[in-house]
Amino acid sequence: MKKTTTGLHLLAGALLCLGASMATAQSPQDRAATAVKKVDGNFVRANAAQKTPDWPSVGLDYAESRFSKLDQVNAGNVKQLGLVWSYDLESTRGVEATPLVVDGIMYVTASWSVVHAIDTRTGQKLWTFDPQVDKSKGFRGCCDVVNRGVALHEGRVYVAAYDGRLIALDAATGQKVWEKNTIEGQKGSYTITGAPRVFKGKVIIGNGGAEYGVRGYVTAYDAKTGDQKWRWFVVPGDPAKPFEDESMARAAKTWDPSGKYWEAGGGGTAWDSFAFDPELNLMYVGTGNGSPWAHKARSPKGGDNLYLGSVVALDPDTGKYVWHYQETPGDNWDYTSTQSMILANVKLGGKSRKVLLHAPKNGFFFVIDRTNGKFISAKNFVEVNWATGYDKNGRPIEIAAARQNEKPGDSIPGPFGAHNWHPMSFNPQTGLAYLPAQHVPLNLMDDKDWKFDQNAPGRPHAALGWNTGMFANAEPPKSKPFGRLVAWDPVAQKEAWGVDYASPWNGGTLTTAGNLVFQGTADGRLLAYNAKTGEKLWETPTGTGVVAAPSTYMVDGKQYVSVAVGWGGVYGLAQRATEKQGPGTVYTFAVGGTAKMPDFVQYRMSKLVQGVKYDPAKVQAGTMLYVSNCVFCHGVPGVDRGGNIPNLGYMDSAYIENLDKFILKGPAMARGMPDFTGKLSGEDIESIKAFIQGTADAVRPK
Repeated sequence: MKKTTTGLHLLAGALLCLGASMATAQSPQDRAATAVKKVDGNFVRANAAQKTPDWPSVGLDYAESRFSKLDQVNAGNVKQLGLVWSYDLESTRGVEATPLVVDGIMYVTASWSVVHAIDTRTGQKLWTFDPQVDKSKGFRGCCDVVNRGVALHEGRVYVAAYDGRLIALDAATGQKVWEKNTIEGQKGSYTITGAPRVFKGKVIIGNGGAEYGVRGYVTAYDAKTGDQKWRWFVVPGDPAKPFEDESMARAAKTWDPSGKYWEAGGGGTAWDSFAFDPELNLMYVGTGNGSPWAHKARSPKGGDNLYLGSVVALDPDTGKYVWHYQETPGDNWDYTSTQSMILANVKLGGKSRKVLLHAPKNGFFFVIDRTNGKFISAKNFVEVNWATGYDKNGRPIEIAAARQNEKPGDSIPGPFGAHNWHPMSFNPQTGLAYLPAQHVPLNLMDDKDWKFDQNAPGRPHAALGWNTGMFANAEPPKSKPFGRLVAWDPVAQKEAWGVDYASPWNGGTLTTAGNLVFQGTADGRLLAYNAKTGEKLWETPTGTGVVAAPSTYMVDGKQYVSVAVGWGGVYGLAQRATEKQGPGTVYTFAVGGTAKMPDFVQYRMSKLVQGVKYDPAKVQAGTMLYVSNCVFCHGVPGVDRGGNIPNLGYMDSAYIENLDKFILKGPAMARGMPDFTGKLSGEDIESIKAFIQGTADAVRPK
């Protein structure tokens, strides 16, 4: 009997070894097919309940916590992190995606919505998928041609393309399974930059475009077939037509129809954040800013303008409205609430509460009861000049002068936000949320003569479709820029610790059970901090600036940390904080890693342009034309330094002398340059050249 038992043990051991050998021998394609096929709601919940070995959804779990329970890499050994491999994303524009990883297969997106599948065991490409977005239409989005990642479900990868298509791919091969145009039948310049989510077998996606005069909405598609299951509009449409549902009829009462708000869409685009509570069967949507920005222009008699600047709970089965909490009633400052939401359970007054944590653009950190949308608390995490706080009912106590925009005045926070899309994370062990806080100076003034879609010199980016109803920086801003990492205690509503950075526009955060917080920076570093104290424990150069958030996962018993790097986003178009540049890159680190970093390339910037002949009398006209056509992408000539798009004040004089050849069906259209044919005359172009050379001459050191 003993001999037989021993034989059985030997046989079992042999089978285990054979199984392990077969798993190792599996091709990456086979592993991708097997791994992603098992990803569904149960998998996401089980992964979150266990040790979070995989990173199957953009925020790791349905709560979007970005808290990993892995602790193999920890505060004690993080100094030993080294590069294992790097991967070239072959992109030169912004990279904002969080890498998803299941069983060692990574899915990440680069600019222009290109999807990369990577074998994390080798760092080698498995496949890529390029949706072939028309690059000449890049101007249709406000904030770079970025993409924040994919969703995984039952063997498929879902990506939302910049031009509004939602695409399902085979996870093993990258082959297209189905494609849907999510903006078909809608008016206006819609784009998509956000990552889809899959809740209960439905792919959820919103869109962007509020600056361009669109009406925001959220749509759910059947994950298997691509059939549209429901759509919920964020703001009401033309009141002369039937409202889609009761929530729209209710919202319409908060808008002034004399402003004909529906002509400019109303805005509210849900372009980034979603979260899901399976137990409550509620999904949460962060909604966007008004279209136009100016409250008086879209709703002259005032009103809260629901559901702008809000967190809205929907039934994921039907898309029906359940509740909302509006963080910025009557938005007048581009204060979106599309920033990352985190679902957490915290102790308040000795009782455990199901809450939603949110730090939107407006500068206040909110704690909301996620079961019913009731306001719990709010406290500003940066300096603000539009409100002194929130009353017990959750209404902001506004400073009256904040809406008096007859003259230029600094908006603090400005439209770039006190916290933009860069994801925050929450660590239940420390009880702290980690968010990238910032200020980018900008002053605003109402454009009293604004009319929808009227292209007039001096109106910000009006020639490319912007409709803000405001002038930007009619006077130089007086406030100062900053960027910092804030560790925020949502119960005490105060900062626990913080770290100042060289620039705004730093990357999203990741926190772990190893008592760590990871974040990339605008000046080209990835850092790890002690999550409790804020002590810096490790850093590594990344070349170009980091805007995306890292992820962490286990492969074959070893913990890895990956981050996708590529400077960009709306601030990164014209600004930067590093002298290095390079292609978008995924860096993957582990304890003991010894791979060599790729070479970093010095940013090439010529001397201030000089020698271009111009008529000084045309500089003023050129100034106005430059504001309405060029400034948000190229910055102010010679004043700004350029981001992932060059500053025209530092171009070779031959480019400026032959400007017409570059902006009228020019070669750069293949890289995203708009075609200004029919928009700018020869005389207009001469005026813009005068402004560029005249400004360079004015700022040149004497």
